[in-house]
Amino acid sequence: MQETNRPNDIPTQVKNPDLVERRRRQIADAAVQLFMEKGFHKTTTRQIAQAAGISIGSLYEYFTCKEDILYLVCDSIHSEVERGVTEAMARASEGRMVLAEVVREYFMVCNRMSDFILLIYQETHSLPAQWQQRVLENELRITGLLVAVLARLAAAGTLPAMEDNQIEIAAHNIVVLGHTWTFRRWYLARHYSIEDYIRLQTDFIMKMCTRQASAAQGV
Repeated sequence: MQETNRPNDIPTQVKNPDLVERRRRQIADAAVQLFMEKGFHKTTTRQIAQAAGISIGSLYEYFTCKEDILYLVCDSIHSEVERGVTEAMARASEGRMVLAEVVREYFMVCNRMSDFILLIYQETHSLPAQWQQRVLENELRITGLLVAVLARLAAAGTLPAMEDNQIEIAAHNIVVLGHTWTFRRWYLARHYSIEDYIRLQTDFIMKMCTRQASAAQGV
């Protein structure tokens, strides 16, 4: 997983921020494999410490509980997705290729992190309310990036004009289509490559935006 600097409000006894970041990433990388193999509730902090190659006492210097580790894992996953979409937005050319490039990058990240995304959906309910709220906010921030892309293209005339609520729904649909590869991979991967999936879904997304724009104009 990529590093993240956002969850600085997780309590720690260690004063060196670089060491905290490095050690937490080490612990989170070990924990995510155990969470996927055993499930969150069946994984113990002792098992996580052993997998990370540290003592249980050292683990508690960086995290107060197992739920904090799960939250850091979720935050790291969202950071990876957000980074990929942001970089795609920055390097994309003009016209509809901007949307196609962003969709492609988003779907590729979903493919690369399928197991981790599935973990978020399966285990987020195990988090305390404050961490659940943060996870939802992270999801909405990623959707907001897609809203910004669609709004920019519609304003430039690259996509047909759409109402704000239609742009928002279209962005949520794109997010769900990326997650669909995760949830239905057991079937889809047997019949389609990720490249096939991206090509077909990008065509569907373009048509969806056009249909929504036509509906907004009463056509």
